[in-house]
Amino acid sequence: MYVLLADSQAEERSALRQLFEFDPELYLVGETSEARDLLVQTQTAHPDLVLLEWKLPGLGGANLVSALRCLVRPPKVVAFSEKMEARREALAAGVDAFVSKEQPVEEMLNTVRAVGWLSPCFV
Repeated sequence: MYVLLADSQAEERSALRQLFEFDPELYLVGETSEARDLLVQTQTAHPDLVLLEWKLPGLGGANLVSALRCLVRPPKVVAFSEKMEARREALAAGVDAFVSKEQPVEEMLNTVRAVGWLSPCFV
């Protein structure tokens, strides 16, 4: 599964990148720290899933999810934040799942795997 990582903190992106390198099912096709770059990379790399820090600089979380959903090939979106109150906002905005940064990293990877392998729904 192709994943695009969006996190404003370089240290966290680096740690997540290392975890992806050890998972044969997950292939990191790009990473960014800014919302507008995320949109550009999503259109060029066509990831199956975007792992999204909810308060990514450059565009509000709900607006970013809306923009991702309007793409020709919209990816699934797993949002994460250290603030659990962001969960309700993210789910209301239409993300496929939400993970707290307080949870073990393996929980985030399990969520990415589970959401990413779900069959898309065509209407």
